[in-house]
Amino acid sequence: MLLAHPVVLKNLIEQYETLRALHAEDGTEEARRRMEDVAYTLCVSTGTRDVDAALIAARHRLPGARTEDDSLLSTA
Repeated sequence: MLLAHPVVLKNLIEQYETLRALHAEDGTEEARRRMEDVAYTLCVSTGTRDVDAALIAARHRLPGARTEDDSLLSTA
């Protein structure tokens, strides 16, 4: 499987998070459509089917990412 370059993944993560904030604030159709497009691109770029899984996979490919599974760690 081809893997996206970490710089591309970082850009996609930033775009998605910005669009998610815009959609939550304004709820515009344009922001929602663009967010769906970026989510789809993230899924394709990471070989996943769910945007949450895509975000996790993308973050693990970034420089300095922790290699262990931190999904069960609490923030307390």
